[in-house]
Amino acid sequence: MAENKPFEGRVALVTGASRGIGAATAQALAAKGAHVILTARDDAALERVEDAIHNDGGTATIAPVDLTENDGVARLAQAISSRWDALDMLVISAAYLPTLTPVTQIEPKQFNNAITVNLLATQALLAGLHPMLRRADAGRVIGLTSSVGATPRAYWSAYGSTKAAFDNLLECYGQEVANTGAIRVALVDPGATRTAMREKAYPGEDPQTVKPPEEVASRIAELFEGDFETGHRERIG
Repeated sequence: MAENKPFEGRVALVTGASRGIGAATAQALAAKGAHVILTARDDAALERVEDAIHNDGGTATIAPVDLTENDGVARLAQAISSRWDALDMLVISAAYLPTLTPVTQIEPKQFNNAITVNLLATQALLAGLHPMLRRADAGRVIGLTSSVGATPRAYWSAYGSTKAAFDNLLECYGQEVANTGAIRVALVDPGATRTAMREKAYPGEDPQTVKPPEEVASRIAELFEGDFETGHRERIG
């Protein structure tokens, strides 16, 4: 194994890999030698990330999927398992941010989308990819969370409630597999980061005043490289 390629021979799946933290994380893992499976809805954006990885000497495969489709995750898991035997790293980065409103004015369709993408798709990913994670020597899962999941904030209820459930789901999964195999699960709160989601939530903010996604991606790669125990949780920045 090359000194600068600690993930050589490993397979990683990154959801929400078409932009922002997901794209940056995919590139960071590929730079360290992992073959990265990129998934998101936007085919063209995924291809741009794939091209960037290939141009930097890494390897990647795109697997477009719409997490709101009933069988989207099941088809994704089937496609991946038919090509690779094991999955070493799973990064759950995809998320949907509804419009910020009072609880009494939550728009039902947006709330349903948030529940589907942030929670139901996460459960489906864990269920569908669990056999591949178990077959890895040391399957690792990192879920990207938010402070509003742990600490309720006015007007953020539609998003924050789904992230609270997301945290609970991942932490329960981690506890369930902790003593039956090598899978370990961690939660990472990126903190204020220069992303499209951040811009949507804070339209008047100067994006140059918050850190770039590459800083979060670098820390996620460090966590995988240094390893972690189930229950690890940290906020970046």
